[in-house]
Amino acid sequence: MICEGGLTDRGLAVDYLHESAVTIYRRRRRNRALLTMACVALLLLASVVYAASYVQGWVGTATPKVVAIASCNRASSPALKPSGVTINVYNSTNRTGLAASAASSLQRQGFRVATIDNDPLGKTILGVGEIRTGQSGLGGAQLAALRLPGADLVVDARMDASVDVVVGKAFRSMKVPPKAATSKKAKPIPHC
Repeated sequence: MICEGGLTDRGLAVDYLHESAVTIYRRRRRNRALLTMACVALLLLASVVYAASYVQGWVGTATPKVVAIASCNRASSPALKPSGVTINVYNSTNRTGLAASAASSLQRQGFRVATIDNDPLGKTILGVGEIRTGQSGLGGAQLAALRLPGADLVVDARMDASVDVVVGKAFRSMKVPPKAATSKKAKPIPHC
């Protein structure tokens, strides 16, 4: 049977099937493109959220633990002198020159100052400050703690004996500890 345009019923059916296959192909391709763009957008959003949380400190490196200075630890290394301690002095505030003044005071007391800069961790310390060191630098950190009373001692994972003194907003000046009077009678060392 021949239709108006000179096509048979069979020709119309083939054109209809051909058109529907193209439409289905286009729809599937559009859906794949939308799905791909949605996945890329979600991945980008997740990356931005992770970066923001890392900057805020919610994820990333573990917070170092704060330890108290025991009185018996001071007696454990009586031979350590300020000249044997290397200190990095950092400023955690927006007050200019604070780390430089603290570093010059520590140098006058005999410490070796290696670095004077802003806090590399970017923390804002509201108290007097923090003294950061590894296990091998605890003796030097305790000497530095005598100069910065009220500072928190933070033990981190560093392998060397360097000590970081980070001054905070409540910092006013470094203290000079009184020299111990020498006596002829030796005092007993307390056992912990």
